[in-house]
Amino acid sequence: MNMLYPLTFKPIFKEIIWGGMDILPYKGLPPDSRKIGESWELSHVEQNFSVVDNGRLKGESIDGLIKEYGAQLFGEKVFRKSGNTFPLLIKFIDARDNLSIQVHPDDELAGKRHHSLGKTEMWYVVKAAPDAILYSGFSQQIDADEYVHRVENNSIMDVLQSYPVKQGDVFFLPAGRVHAIGSGCFIAEIQQTSNITYRIYDYNRKDAGGNERELHTGWAKDAIDYTLYPDYKTHYTPHENKAVELVKCNHFTTNLLKLNEIVQRDYTLLDSFVIYICMKGKAAIRDNKNNELSIRRGQTVLIPADTKSITIEPEQDAEFLETYIDS
Repeated sequence: MNMLYPLTFKPIFKEIIWGGMDILPYKGLPPDSRKIGESWELSHVEQNFSVVDNGRLKGESIDGLIKEYGAQLFGEKVFRKSGNTFPLLIKFIDARDNLSIQVHPDDELAGKRHHSLGKTEMWYVVKAAPDAILYSGFSQQIDADEYVHRVENNSIMDVLQSYPVKQGDVFFLPAGRVHAIGSGCFIAEIQQTSNITYRIYDYNRKDAGGNERELHTGWAKDAIDYTLYPDYKTHYTPHENKAVELVKCNHFTTNLLKLNEIVQRDYTLLDSFVIYICMKGKAAIRDNKNNELSIRRGQTVLIPADTKSITIEPEQDAEFLETYIDS
């Protein structure tokens, strides 16, 4: 059995009309004139397969890795559950303009309608303009009929919960929660591997041909969770040099690590791959097989499931999101 090692991937840049100019410099790359709205850091979405960028497997696609290594890469339990689909999609999103109001179906509804996984996701705010806002959930109780009425009369924004945001803010978005990214937000997004989105509202914007984008009012009506919650923001207390849990659900667990000294992470009892997204600084990562690599801000590393432990040695201050499946 060939030994796997910590894997980095070539980012897949998405040039989008609402995109900004922050992703390339954040990743330490020369800026250019493209409006890059998204960087897909680790993807097994059809026609968007990530390609390894380091070591012996450089040039291999994530799809090829799955076929060759299976449970060695995923973990036995995750592989049984996920089959031949890598279950998570990692992105950076840079919104220069407001994105449309959206909702995603859950696994049951997406499977029935689209033969796809649903989409539960989370946001971590990398940085935000002074007036930047994210939308998550409803600000008052409505039902499906009122939702349709408000979409038709352009008043749906009146019942959405908005949040001014700053660096480090976290939002968990289970499938069914209405949400949107506002202009001036730069976020890291962790989500199920799914490209199913129902567009609810798009500010009546028109394209170059004078056409409004399609809305999915009927499909979204059945996908929305109309439950009213007192707060849709995730609250946590950061601690240096230890993992702080941000989100734990059936689809992924995500921790925040703020490091200024060497830390060891023990995965002996974890039957899953681990993903590290470097949010700040740089660090050396060494695994129990004596593999080592350097990771810097804006990079994502996939730690295979057969890794028993890693040591992270930061250069000064470094910050990571750590994600795995533990359910």
